[in-house]
Amino acid sequence: MPVFLAVVWLLFELTTRVATPIMDAVAFAVEGPLARGIAGGLDSVGLGDGILESFLVDGLLAGIATVASFVPLMAIIFAALAVLEASGYLARAAVVADRSMRKIGLDGRAMLPLMVGFGCNLPALAATRILPDARQRLIAGLLVPYTTCSARLPVYILVASIFFASNAGTVVFGLYLASVALVIVGGLLARMLIGRRSDSEPLAIILPAYQRPGWRDLVMSTWGRVRSFIVDAGKVIVIALAAVWLLLSVPIRGGHEFGEVPVEDSVYGATAAVVTPVFAPMGLDDWRMTSALMSGFVAKEVAVGALAQAHAVDEPDNPADAGPLAERLSQTLTSSSGGHPRAAALAFMVFVLAYTPCLATVAEQRRLFGVRWTSGALVFQLGFAWLLAVGVFQLGRLW
Repeated sequence: MPVFLAVVWLLFELTTRVATPIMDAVAFAVEGPLARGIAGGLDSVGLGDGILESFLVDGLLAGIATVASFVPLMAIIFAALAVLEASGYLARAAVVADRSMRKIGLDGRAMLPLMVGFGCNLPALAATRILPDARQRLIAGLLVPYTTCSARLPVYILVASIFFASNAGTVVFGLYLASVALVIVGGLLARMLIGRRSDSEPLAIILPAYQRPGWRDLVMSTWGRVRSFIVDAGKVIVIALAAVWLLLSVPIRGGHEFGEVPVEDSVYGATAAVVTPVFAPMGLDDWRMTSALMSGFVAKEVAVGALAQAHAVDEPDNPADAGPLAERLSQTLTSSSGGHPRAAALAFMVFVLAYTPCLATVAEQRRLFGVRWTSGALVFQLGFAWLLAVGVFQLGRLW
C-alpha cells in the first residue's frame, strides 16, 4: 500500500507540478512569438488590425494553443502509464486497490485514472484505456469529470477567500470531500444503469515478472496515443474556441465595430443574459455570473478572468487576494441572491465542482466513447450540477 500511494502521488505530481510549466511554456510560445509573427506578416501585406488578424490570432490560434499546451501533459501521463504497464507494476496496483474499487463496479486498475483526475481530467480520461473492458472504461470515463481537477482550484480559492475568509481552507477541503462523494455516488448509479459486475467475482489477473520497459515500445505507444488526441479531440477544441471568438466579436447592441465589443454587448453576453434566469434558483441571477460559468465550460481557470472582465476590473494575480474584484463580486451576489451572498457563493462553487470540467474533456470523451454517451453525460452533468447548486442555495439561505 505505501508503494501504491507513492505511485499515485507521483502521477498526481506529474500532472501538476511537472507538466504545468511545460504547458505554460508551449502556450506562451504559440500565443506570444507565433502570434506576433502572424500579426507582423499580416501588417506587411496591409491586412493587420482587422477581422482576419483577430480571427487568426484570437480565434484559430487560441484553439491551437490550447491543444498544443495539452500535448506535453498527455505525453507525460501516457509515458508514465506505459512504464507502469510495461514494468509489471500496473497489475499489482490493481490487486492493491481492487477491494475498494469493487464497491462501485470497477476493478483496481480504475483507481489510477481517478486519482490522476484530481490533477487534470483530460489525461485521466485518456488513462481509462488501461482498463480491461469497454464497460469499465465507460464507467470510469463518466466518473472522471467529478474528480475536482486543479483548474477548478483558483475559482474555489477566489470565491471562498471573499465570502468565507476565516474558513476558506475548510470550505475548499469540503469541496474536495464532496468530489470524492460524487465519484462514489456516481459509481453506484452507473453500476445500476450500465450493468453491475458481480461483487463475488474474483479479480483474475496475470502478475507478470518485473522487467525494464523497452524505450522503443514506450515511445511508439506514447506517440500513437498523443497523435490520436491531436487529430480527434484537437479539431473539436479548435472549432469550438473559434466559435466562442465569433460570439464574443459580434455586436448585438451599442453600435460597436466587429471584434471591438464589450462582453455585455456581444452575442456571447446576450446569450448569457438569456440563460441567466435558469441560474436564479441558485442565487446567481446576474449575467456576469452566467458569463463566468459559460467561460468555465471552455476551461475552468478562465472563469476567474471572466468574472474580472465582466466586472470591469483587472484579473487578480493571486486568487486569494481578489483586490477590487472582491467588493464587486460581493455586491453582485448580494443583489442576485436577495441578500444571501454566502449561500449563493457556495452554490456557485458547487456548480463549478459538478458541471462539465472543460471543453477539452468533452472532446476527449467524444473520442473515447462516441457522441451518444458524451451527449448524455453532458446533459446529466449540467442537470445534476444545477440540482445540487439549487439545493445548496435554498438550504443555505435558511441559515
